[in-house]
Amino acid sequence: MKEGKAFLKSKMKWVGLVGLVLSVFSLFVHFLLARFTEDGFSEYQSSITIFSWRPVFEATDLSRTSPLYRRLWGPVGQLESLHPHANPKGYYADPSAQSNGYIFVRIQGGFHEIRSSICDVVAVSRFLNATLVVPEIQQTTSKKGISSQFKSFAYLYNEETFMAALVKDVNIVKTLPKSLKSARRNKEIPVFRVPYAASPYYYLHNVLPILIKHSVVELVVSDGGCLQAILPPDLEEYQSLRCRVAFHALRFRQDVQDLATNILHRLRAPGRPFIAFDPGMTRDALAYHGCSELFQDVHAELIQHRRAWMRKRGIIKGQLSVNSAKQRLKGSCPLTPEEVGILLRAYGYSWDTIIYVSGGEVFGGQRTLIPLHGLFENVVDRTSLSTSWELSRIYGREANLDESYPRAPPSAQVETKLDAWKNSGPRPRPLPPPPARPKTYNIEGWWGWVAESDNEPESTVVELRTNAHKLLWEAIDYTVAVEADVFIPGFDSDGKGHPNFASLVMGHRLYQSAASKTYRPDRKEVVRLLDQIHGHIYHANHSWLTSIRRHMRSSLIDGLIEASNKSKSSSLLSHPVPECSCLRPNPSETLSNASTPSVHLQVHAALGVVHRCPAWMDGEKNLSSNEKDNEEDIDENDPSSSRLFLQHAGSHDAGGEDINLKEESQFEDQEEDGGD
Repeated sequence: MKEGKAFLKSKMKWVGLVGLVLSVFSLFVHFLLARFTEDGFSEYQSSITIFSWRPVFEATDLSRTSPLYRRLWGPVGQLESLHPHANPKGYYADPSAQSNGYIFVRIQGGFHEIRSSICDVVAVSRFLNATLVVPEIQQTTSKKGISSQFKSFAYLYNEETFMAALVKDVNIVKTLPKSLKSARRNKEIPVFRVPYAASPYYYLHNVLPILIKHSVVELVVSDGGCLQAILPPDLEEYQSLRCRVAFHALRFRQDVQDLATNILHRLRAPGRPFIAFDPGMTRDALAYHGCSELFQDVHAELIQHRRAWMRKRGIIKGQLSVNSAKQRLKGSCPLTPEEVGILLRAYGYSWDTIIYVSGGEVFGGQRTLIPLHGLFENVVDRTSLSTSWELSRIYGREANLDESYPRAPPSAQVETKLDAWKNSGPRPRPLPPPPARPKTYNIEGWWGWVAESDNEPESTVVELRTNAHKLLWEAIDYTVAVEADVFIPGFDSDGKGHPNFASLVMGHRLYQSAASKTYRPDRKEVVRLLDQIHGHIYHANHSWLTSIRRHMRSSLIDGLIEASNKSKSSSLLSHPVPECSCLRPNPSETLSNASTPSVHLQVHAALGVVHRCPAWMDGEKNLSSNEKDNEEDIDENDPSSSRLFLQHAGSHDAGGEDINLKEESQFEDQEEDGGD
C-alpha cells in the first residue's frame, strides 16, 4: 500500500515537472515569435480589428468613369502638362574641395520651420563655398528627453540619404573637427542669429569675412527660413537646389516612413479615394491673427494670453484686443472644421467620404472636430489608423522621467513649518499647515496659470519630449497629406504670419503631381457665402449650392494663381513654380488648340512657367487622359447636386445616389473657359 502511494506521488511530480517544462518552452516560443516575426505580426494586426476606425460605406460605389467621380476626384486638366524638374538647367560645377570653412547650424521651431530652414542653409553653404555640418534641430537634442539612440537630425530625417543626395551640391560632414568642437564648447566661435528671409548679400558682407577669418561660424535660425524666397536671376540654380533638398534629399527616418506607408495602405484598403484636411488651428496662429472669439470658453482667454505674450516680444505690432468678427470677414481667420465640411458636402462629396485630419493637434481638442464628424462618417487621423505600440516604437527607448509624477515638497520646508507649529504658544493650537502642493500644469488642459501670471510656465522635460514627438506625428501626416487624392487646408499661415504646414504640403503636391486636386478656397469669399445662409445652413437653396460649386472649382486654378502672387514672396517651398517645374504638353492637346486660344497656355503664363521639359522626359508615360480635359466641369445647374449635400449623414440609402449618378451622366462635359 505504501509502495503504491509513493509511486503515485512520484508520478504526480513527474507530471508537474513536464507541465512546467512545457510552459517554459511555450513562453520561449512566444518570445521568439515576437522577436523575429515583428513585421509579419504587424501586418497581421492591420488585417484584423485592432484600430478604432470602422469604415462605413454605402453599398454602391461611384464608377471611376462617371462624370461625378471625375469632378470630385479626377486630375485638374489645366495642370496635367506641369512636371517636376529640379535638376540644374545649365552648367553646374561640383562643390570645391577647398572650402572657406565650416557652417554649424542650430535650427529652432516647428516642423514646417525646420524643413524650410534646412533647405535654406544648404543653399547658403553652397553660396559661401562652405562645408555644412549636419544641422542640429533644437527640438530633438538630448536635453529634450528624447531617446539616446538618435542624434538630433537623425531623430526626424535620414542622415545618410541627406548627405548622399547632395554630394554633388555641397560638402557635408556629420560633425565638426575635434579642434573646432572644443572651440564651440568654450564658445570661441562667432555666432550669427540670422534674420528671417535674409538676402544673399547679407551673407556675402557679414558672414563670409568672418567665416574666412575663423574657418567656422555658427548660424542660429529661429523663424523658419534664413534666405529670401525670391532670388535674383543669376542665382536661379540655388532655387532648384532648394527644391532638390526639400523634395528629394529630405527623407524621413526609415521607421517613421514605414509607419506612414502602413497608414496610407490602411487608408486605401477599402479601395476608395480619400481627402486630407489640415485645420491649421494652432494657438499661435489664432493669437497672431486675432481670432480668439472663434472660441467662447477658456480657450479664448488662452489665445489672448498668448497674444499679450507675443506683443511683449515684438512679434505682434497691433493692439491686444482685436475684433475677431472683422478678422473673420477679411479672411484672416482659419476656416473651422465645420465650415470646411459644409464646403465639401455642398460640392458633392458624400457622407461616407474618408477624411484624414492632418497637421498635428487642433487647438480646442477633439470637440472642435465634432461638427466634421457629424457631416462625414469616416473622419480619421493617425491615432485611429495605428496602434499605440506602433507609435511608441518610433520614439525609441526613452528613459522614465520623474517629472511625470508630482514631487513631494522639500523636507526642509516641512521641518521649518513643524518647528514653527511646536513653538507657536500654548495649546489649544491649530493643526499644522499641510505640505505645499507642487504646481503641475497640463499643457493640453485648462491651464490654471493664466490667472496667476502674465508669463507662461517653463516647459517641463515631459512637455519638451512631447514637442519632439509632435515632429514625428507631423512627419507622418505630411507623408499622408502629400499622397492624398484631394487636399484642402483650413488655414495657410502660422503664428508668425509665415506659410505653415499646409502651405508646405500644397507646395510639395504642386511639385510632385500638379494635377492632383488641391483646393485653395478664398476664406473671405467662403465666409461671405456662409453668412448668406447663417440661419438655415443645413438647408441651403440651389443657387447657394451653385455658388459654392463654382467657387470650389475655380479655387483649383484661381487659388493657385493667387498663391503665386501672395505666398511666393514668403516661401519657395509653398509655391515651387516656375523655378522647379517644366512644361510637357500632350500632343493631342497641341493639335486641338492649334487654331484656338489655349486655356492651358493662359494658366501656364499666369504661373510664369516657360521652361520646356528636357527631351529625356518625353519617353515617360503621360498621365493625361484621352478624355476631355474638363472632366471636373459638370453643369452647375444640375438639380441633383442639392441632394448630395442634404442627404442625411446617417442614411445608408443607395437608391438616391444611383438617381444622382444617372442624372449627372446625362450632362456632357463642356470645355472650361477659365471662368463661369
